[in-house]
Amino acid sequence: MAKAASNPELRAGFEQHLKETEHHVRRLEQVAKELNISLKGNTCEGMEGLIEEGEEVIGLSAENEVKDAGLIAAAQKVEHYEISAYGTLCAWAKQLGLSSVANTLSQTLDEEKRTDEKLTRLAEQMVNLQAA
Repeated sequence: MAKAASNPELRAGFEQHLKETEHHVRRLEQVAKELNISLKGNTCEGMEGLIEEGEEVIGLSAENEVKDAGLIAAAQKVEHYEISAYGTLCAWAKQLGLSSVANTLSQTLDEEKRTDEKLTRLAEQMVNLQAA
């Protein structure tokens, strides 16, 4: 998505979130170690579908501004899916008395929420106006 974005702020936002995602993976590995479980590379069909939607937007033959608006929409679908997943995991960890795990997962949840808010601001203040 970063490569497909024409808006420099949008591209930078995608690149920044990719770096954050690398931290998210490390946190999940930390949680797995703390819980003494192994992480398996299971495929999430829901996320695969959202990624396919993003790829469809990338492949559109549309004006750059319109494509950027579509990229934001696709990215926010992914963010909302992740927010839901991390929110649920945090709630479960708290319910089970795993405060350390809940705190670790909350860091990622907060970052996902901030990314969603940044995408909303960028869409409302710039990209959607240009696309219109």
